[in-house]
Amino acid sequence: MNRLEQILDFNKKFVEEKQYEAYLTGKFPDKKMVIVTCMDTRLTELLPKALNLRNGDVKIIKNAGAIVTQPFGNIMRSILVAVYELNADEVIIIGHYECGMTGMNPERTVNKMVERGVSEQTISTIQNSGMSLMRWLRGFDNVKESVENSVNIVRNHPLLPVDVPVHGMIIHPETGQLDLVVEGYEEQKKRASLTK
Repeated sequence: MNRLEQILDFNKKFVEEKQYEAYLTGKFPDKKMVIVTCMDTRLTELLPKALNLRNGDVKIIKNAGAIVTQPFGNIMRSILVAVYELNADEVIIIGHYECGMTGMNPERTVNKMVERGVSEQTISTIQNSGMSLMRWLRGFDNVKESVENSVNIVRNHPLLPVDVPVHGMIIHPETGQLDLVVEGYEEQKKRASLTK
């Protein structure tokens, strides 16, 4: 049985035995928060447990490195949807120590693409189209700076309401210990007072 068949076989039993009932909740986050975090496998169960979150408490957006790179990219769009359509009123960016995006070498990644069958011509076409493939694949050198940068992109977004605080944290992927990088309440108060 391949992996997909294993998943489908398990799922059939999961539904038949109504195991889903333990996870029933609504689409609106009970704690009115949206979290952007890394897709690292160590955080799948650890992060919610370390933050005392249950199913339905928050919206969680995951990507490689918990990075918000573009003010009008998919991550920021998801944050804005969570705020305007799903009643989230706080944002937390949570990076983690020992992240695979730390010091990621885009040239090495491109070499792996070629080794796996992506043609040099395809790579060249993408690079000549005006897209910086190396910049797109680049990670970061320092997780704290990366979290601060992502917080700044979100906080300063022209479409984010000024009353939404944006926090930044780093989680340890083994213990779940959280280190506060940016406390967003004070900045949110400053922003709100400037608009009055």
